[in-house]
Amino acid sequence: MKRIIEEVLQAEERVGTILKQARERASEIALSAEKEISEKMDIARREALEIIKNTVEDAKREGERIGEEILKQADHEKDTLLKNNKDAIDSVVDNICGIILPTDYE
Repeated sequence: MKRIIEEVLQAEERVGTILKQARERASEIALSAEKEISEKMDIARREALEIIKNTVEDAKREGERIGEEILKQADHEKDTLLKNNKDAIDSVVDNICGIILPTDYE
């Protein structure tokens, strides 16, 4: 009977040791998983920031390109307007000069 009790106590002790090791291993696995998740989150955060940075730079370049295109178009329209209305503009300038010049001499 004493031997049976000793064997039961030894078995309980072995089970306790195994449980303790299992808990320690589970804790190590949990810490390792948390560390891995944290590292992956940092990597994802850096990648997201890089994507955002590149997207903003692309949008800025596209905005500048569109702005330059609009300025070129406006410049072309101005030149066309001046060319098409050259006679009318010259006539208006001549009329203004005709009004101003005699007035200054009086």
